[in-house]
Amino acid sequence: MNLAFLWHMHQPDYRNADGVMQMPWVFLHAIKDYYDMPWMLERHGTLKATFNITPPLIAQLKLYYENPQANDKFFALWLRDISTLNRTEYRWMLKICKSAHFETMVAGFESYERLYKQESYTNAEFFDLQVWFLLSWCGVYLRQNSTLVQEMLVREGSFSLDDKHALLHELTLFVRGIFDYYASLKERDIISISTTPLNHPILPLLLDMQNAKIANESTNTPKYAINLEEDALLQIKRAQELFVDTFGFKNDGFWPAEGAVDVKSAALFKKCGASWIATDEEILFRSSGTRARELLYAPYEYNGLTIAFRDHELSDLIGFNYRFLEPQNAADDFISRLQNIHKNHDDATVFIILDGENAWEFYKNNGFDFFDALYGSLKSAAFLQTLHMQDVLELPKKPLEHLAAGSWINGEFNTWVGHREKTRAWEFIYITKRDYEHHQELLDSATQERIREHFLAAECSDWFWWYGDDHFTEFGLEFDALFRSHLLDIYTLMQVAPPQDLLEPIIQNRSSSDFLLQPQSFLSPTISGKHGSFFEWIGSGVINEHKSASTMDLPKTPIKKILYGYDEQNLYFAFVPHKKAIKECEKLRIIIDPIGFSEELAMGEKSHTTAKNGDIVYEAAYDTWLEVRIEKAAIKEQKISLRFEVLKEGTVVQTLPGFGVLELDIECDFSERWFV
Repeated sequence: MNLAFLWHMHQPDYRNADGVMQMPWVFLHAIKDYYDMPWMLERHGTLKATFNITPPLIAQLKLYYENPQANDKFFALWLRDISTLNRTEYRWMLKICKSAHFETMVAGFESYERLYKQESYTNAEFFDLQVWFLLSWCGVYLRQNSTLVQEMLVREGSFSLDDKHALLHELTLFVRGIFDYYASLKERDIISISTTPLNHPILPLLLDMQNAKIANESTNTPKYAINLEEDALLQIKRAQELFVDTFGFKNDGFWPAEGAVDVKSAALFKKCGASWIATDEEILFRSSGTRARELLYAPYEYNGLTIAFRDHELSDLIGFNYRFLEPQNAADDFISRLQNIHKNHDDATVFIILDGENAWEFYKNNGFDFFDALYGSLKSAAFLQTLHMQDVLELPKKPLEHLAAGSWINGEFNTWVGHREKTRAWEFIYITKRDYEHHQELLDSATQERIREHFLAAECSDWFWWYGDDHFTEFGLEFDALFRSHLLDIYTLMQVAPPQDLLEPIIQNRSSSDFLLQPQSFLSPTISGKHGSFFEWIGSGVINEHKSASTMDLPKTPIKKILYGYDEQNLYFAFVPHKKAIKECEKLRIIIDPIGFSEELAMGEKSHTTAKNGDIVYEAAYDTWLEVRIEKAAIKEQKISLRFEVLKEGTVVQTLPGFGVLELDIECDFSERWFV
């Protein structure tokens, strides 16, 4: 059988009107993922894969080749004397430096852990926090091969300005070589390289907003939508131009942004010379009118264009699930699933397509141990070979008569249109486009070109991803401001006053309070395990797991929300489940440090128990949800840290809270913050 990996590397365009990046994620993923991912593949010799590198990532990464501080807001502030930062700058830097995933990027570095948990800092402490943040993003390759990074990681802090300059210089030199490394792997036939239309737009929505209703008739679409076919064509052509300028050859294929396709976008790709595109299995099933999985394991040809359809389950196992397993166990499970496909389907070709950067910060050791086990197992598996997409073009293809409109998320477009905020963003694009058409003839060609660039940037899918309530980021307001800035800059270039509504944020003022609310008062619920006792939890704290970890489109996890609170005698917790996801889970483990408390509580079937763990009395009940009471009397520590683990067949399938550890001061009287 054939196995074809496609790793999608993407960042939105963070540049403001002055060309300065407003967030540092391009650089951070460059030192953690963009080199490490192909390097981990190369280490295993005979394996192949495809890497899809988007134009906004390419353009912005090049801005770090010289003087990163001149092109990135974060590094400009990072090198500033802390005493010169105003309140807004200081708080923004603090938010950035506390954004690293605690469990896999902070835990283990004692000095960083201590600083991460603090709420106030001396200037020296804040300086060290800034350095630790950047060090925590250094990937496995740098930790194994950079003497400077190695030396700084074993220090306990007390970093100097010279240390900052040396570290940034070292990392800048490293970043400069990333695309040359990809090109060298391409020359050696280890990888093929593809791209995405210029600003990662959802092309089917540019071409015809009614595609959203075709995919899901209940979707609310903006009124008076405009056909943006001219922009769609530019998005493809300019991506090709940037790709050639970067790598020296023309790409032969595209991963359409979010795997979003329709008949018109496929025709545009073909018109621009593409040989292949890729999308999700759901599109194949909708196109063929059947969900028979045997249809999935082959490349297809549609109107002269090769199409690869991703195996959704296998791709999501890597993206979301295997981080909970020991690396070799995860690799063995993956190989076993491939063997089952091989046994049941002759000459199968399986396409594994997923995000190549965001998942690994949730894996231990940035995914290195997992990939070492996975790639090692694939290399020794005699029944399969790995291919890149140029190899796939040589395989026999099945004919595809019809191509349904949709994306990789449920075969729909609701992630990018439908919610009030998403739809409002589209309406602003249409309003601005109409206003531009009324003034276009009065503008010189250079101004028209700058306006065209702003429209293309405003059509990026990422802005719409963060609008609405389906995904959450602490930086939602920053994304909102960047989106609107492109449209506001168009009005500035036209010398026309913008609509007043465009000056106001589209996104509601959401912050971490959306997924992490502190208790408002004492509470003393009865432990019954029944959802009907909800009103007993009024005034409780809330951890919303759905919104706390949604940089990707996560599958449903067993626990979606935690309620918590306390009175003078007890601590109380309620775990709100996703009904379908919880069915196969048997236990929830509660871990309390530093008192050594670890207890597994039954879930899935009705139960009610009162027991002891050492000297600590606890009560637990499960009916429609899990409720827990823990007596405080035998807890000798004032401050404790809690973690929760959901177990399925002995394997941890979810760790809570997703943002790190829950720290409690059990003598808190609401005059101080309860947890960090």
